[in-house]
Amino acid sequence: MRGIKLLALSAFSASFLSFTPTNKKYIVIDAGHGGNDTGSIYGKFSEKEITISIANEIKKLNENQDQYEVILTRDSDAYPTLQERTAMINKLNPELVISLHMNSDPQKESEKEGTEVYIQNTDGSKKLAEKISKKFDVRKIEERNLHMLRETKAPAVLVELGFINNTKDREYATSEKGQKEIAQKFTEIIREY
Repeated sequence: MRGIKLLALSAFSASFLSFTPTNKKYIVIDAGHGGNDTGSIYGKFSEKEITISIANEIKKLNENQDQYEVILTRDSDAYPTLQERTAMINKLNPELVISLHMNSDPQKESEKEGTEVYIQNTDGSKKLAEKISKKFDVRKIEERNLHMLRETKAPAVLVELGFINNTKDREYATSEKGQKEIAQKFTEIIREY
């Protein structure tokens, strides 16, 4: 009996040793806010729910990829702190990081609309922002001293997907069609990066 166990163990060891790991790259999608931190709110809509829906859609569109794996900083209504998020990101050492948010304007009904992209002062972050600007209606690309950008070592961008208090932006970002289109655009960006 002992001989059979050893034989099985040596066969397992041989197959494990001959296994070549796939050198997958990691792509991190950070769904902004979560838990008690709702982010911007307009009526029944909250930033934390919009960003997690889109992040989950991006992950779904990128399942079973050979070249890369999409990792979410949160996949439910939880709130990892900014420090926890960036610590996890830096441990993974991903190819790129996209942090998803919804903007808000102080006016009750905003006339401002469109995407804003905030970047690090790195070539990788700027390159990623340029790719985003080709897929989205980007109002501006701007360097910002934000924790997620400052503390993340990988190329990172923070994307405000639109204004939650702008009817057009809100309706698009909260619709199933809009969320699928946004996720598809990010999927194309990831594959082109």
